[in-house]
Amino acid sequence: MKKQNRVIGFLLIAILAVGLLAGCGGTASTNDTSKPKTVTYQSEKGPVQVPANPKRVAVLASSYAGNVLSLGITPVGVDQWAKNSKFLGDKLKNVETVTVDSLEKILALKPDLIIAASNDKNVKKYQEIAPTVAFTYEKYTYTQIHVEIGKLLGKEKEAQAWVDKWNKQTAEAKTKVKAAIGDTATSTVFETFGKELYVYGNNWGRGTEIIYQALGIKAPKQVEKDVFGPGYKAISSEVIPQYAGDYLFVGKGDATADNSYLETPVWKQIPAVQKGNVFFFDSSSFYFNDPISLEKELEFIVQSLAKGK
Repeated sequence: MKKQNRVIGFLLIAILAVGLLAGCGGTASTNDTSKPKTVTYQSEKGPVQVPANPKRVAVLASSYAGNVLSLGITPVGVDQWAKNSKFLGDKLKNVETVTVDSLEKILALKPDLIIAASNDKNVKKYQEIAPTVAFTYEKYTYTQIHVEIGKLLGKEKEAQAWVDKWNKQTAEAKTKVKAAIGDTATSTVFETFGKELYVYGNNWGRGTEIIYQALGIKAPKQVEKDVFGPGYKAISSEVIPQYAGDYLFVGKGDATADNSYLETPVWKQIPAVQKGNVFFFDSSSFYFNDPISLEKELEFIVQSLAKGK
C-alpha cells in the first residue's frame, strides 16, 4: 500500500510539473536562447525593437557606414558613396552595393537591422524588411552620432571610448597647430559639386568638424554668419574673397566638377592663394565624419597647417 501511494505521489508531481511548464510558456519563450534577443532603442520617432547584437546591418545612409565599421561590424550593404571613399573603400570592397530603391536586393541580404536617413522616402518600406532606425543628420554633432550608433549596435562603451581617445588626440593636435598658425588665423572649406561652388560650415564633413570644432580654428565672419546655420552655401566665384580665410581647404569634387574658378584672377589674388596656404583634398574621402575618416582627415589637416613644424 505504501508503495502504491508513493507511485501515485510521483505521478501527481509529474502532472503538476507539466502544468506549470504549460502555464509559464511565455516565460520559457523569452528565455529561449535559440531566438535572437532584442532590446528597445529610443529612436527619433519612438521606441524600436532591434537586435541586442546585430550581425547583418544594412547602411542606407552613407554618412554612417564608417561608424558601423569602426565599431567592428562590416555592413552587409552600403551605397556607392561610401565605397568611393579611399578611407573606407578597402574595408567595404566585398560589401554589396545598394541604393535606397533597390528594395529586392536589400531584402535578399536578410539584414537584421537597417540604418537610414530620416529624409529617405523608403523608410516605411525598410521597416517591412527589418527593424529600421533613421537618423536626422543635422540633429547630432559628429561625436554624438557615433555614441548614438554605438547604443543602437550594443556597443555604446566602445563608441564612448573612441570619443574620449579622440578628444585627447585632438587636444594635442590643437596645441601643435596653434603653435604653427597662431590663435587668430582663420580657415575656410570650399568644394565644387557639379557646376556649383560651395562653402561649408562647422559640422558638414569635409574636415569641418576637425578644423572648427576639434582644433578650434576660427572661421571668417562671413562664413560664420551665412554658413554655420544651414551647414553649407552655394556661392559665385566673384564673392570667394568674402569667405576666404587665411588657410583654405579645397575639395575638387568628382569628374563632373567645374573648377575653372581656380584659374580666375579673383582666386589668384586671394592672400591665402598667393602665400601657398591652399590644401586640396579628395572629396570622395572627405565627405564623411566617422572615426575612420576623421583620423585620416586629422592627419592631413595637421600636416598641412603645421608644415613640418
